Amino acid sequence: MASTTPAPASEPVVPKNIRWVLLGILLAMLLSMLDGLIVGTAMPTVVADIGGLNHIAWVVTAYTLTTACSTPVWGKLGDLFNRKFMFLGSIVVFIVGSALSGQASSMGELIGFRALQGIGAGGMMAGAFAFIGVLLPPRERGKYQGMVAIVQAFGTIAGPLMGGFITTHLGWRWAFYVNIPIGLLAIAWCWLLLRVPPARRGKVVIDWPGIALMTAMISALVMAATWAGSTYAWGSWQILGLAGVVVVLLIAFVAAEQRAAEPLLPLRIFTGHRNFPIAAVLLTVAGVAMFGGTLYLPLYQQTVQGASAQNSGLLLLPMMAGTVAASMTAGKVMSKTGRYKIFPIVGSASLAIGMGLLSTMDTTTSRATTSVFMFLVGIGTGFSIQMANTIAQNSVELRDMGAASAATSLFRTLGGSLGVAVFGSLFTRATEGHAATAGESSAAHGASQAAQDAYLHAVTHGIQQIFLVGALCAAAAFLAAVFIQEVPLRKPPTGSQNTSKEPAPATS
Repeated sequence: MASTTPAPASEPVVPKNIRWVLLGILLAMLLSMLDGLIVGTAMPTVVADIGGLNHIAWVVTAYTLTTACSTPVWGKLGDLFNRKFMFLGSIVVFIVGSALSGQASSMGELIGFRALQGIGAGGMMAGAFAFIGVLLPPRERGKYQGMVAIVQAFGTIAGPLMGGFITTHLGWRWAFYVNIPIGLLAIAWCWLLLRVPPARRGKVVIDWPGIALMTAMISALVMAATWAGSTYAWGSWQILGLAGVVVVLLIAFVAAEQRAAEPLLPLRIFTGHRNFPIAAVLLTVAGVAMFGGTLYLPLYQQTVQGASAQNSGLLLLPMMAGTVAASMTAGKVMSKTGRYKIFPIVGSASLAIGMGLLSTMDTTTSRATTSVFMFLVGIGTGFSIQMANTIAQNSVELRDMGAASAATSLFRTLGGSLGVAVFGSLFTRATEGHAATAGESSAAHGASQAAQDAYLHAVTHGIQQIFLVGALCAAAAFLAAVFIQEVPLRKPPTGSQNTSKEPAPATS
């Protein structure tokens, strides 16, 4: 693999009102993040109203699946056409899906409309990261990295709180309707402030074979991850068959991309510089850590430590504080010095240590101790996620920024999906022994003290296994981070920064 420095394509002029422009872009990103967390809180009420308990998992799976499948497509369309129009179009799709989801009268309808929402969410995330890559040269991006971290932290904490409030006082349908005014505000904001000319001119060729193969491959992978350990055993012919399908489709996809005139995911972004695949590894591991932490830490704190479920979003505050602090620190240092390799190394090490410590928790671990461990995990994700995005975008030319940004979002999403599947299987296996003898419900409703203690130990054992696997993944990321090559970060054109309210035409 070549290790040449990416060609210094023409950099855009950083607009004077860049912070206001970014707020509109990040508002759409926040909308996508909030939706999943709000809906998750509302699902028990949804099932009580329209039924369909046996298909409840597909409400999440349909959204995740279409988000993952559509992300590369939106990113490439942004490279080929007008990024602004693609971005606004994805918000419109998301709003329509939200409105229809709020009108759903059956679980089947809700699953279908959630799939439509996911298509829009894929474009919103891909577009947001692509705009950050296009509007801000990597050397300047650190100054604004804290904004992204704060939005992500706010979404993680506020989502469950908003979900509980909306479901209790307005009804579950408003968990979807709330997206409409926020989405319209994001559209109006970006329409007025965001200025991006058409990315390409002349004849455009769309990689239909690549789109079809990528969609089929991601679908098989997400379904295998969702079903493994729950619907089917990990070693069942169904899961092994899906794994085989993924491998075949991957080979076919690579072959198709080599022949395509305008490939969906240009292979040059993976082979042009070794930093991009390393960044992909970091983002995948960070996705595993974030999803695992946000799903299973509140469960441990509520079940074992007796924390209140009503304020479940606040339970993650120590981890989010570490993420924001690390992102802002790394951003400032990177912008001032241009150095960045140390951050993913320290971040992955902190992530491995933090998750390793979380794997030692037992039924006597205090909330204060857990908070310290969570803070270390937050520092790890803060140093890893934002810096990995910057490293990946600095490794490609501006013409591939949309595809590269979509790829990084895809790896993070797939990492989360695979992490949830593996962690769910580990947790189920750890607790099913107790469920078979005493049962979770009996432990929760005044069973003998021995039964309650057995259930708490089973939950703790499951949590320990989850974070031990997470620590091993983070250790692998640490080894990958060591091989990052510190390529000089691209800077804005000399004398052009903050001299115009609009960025120069993108070269992609």
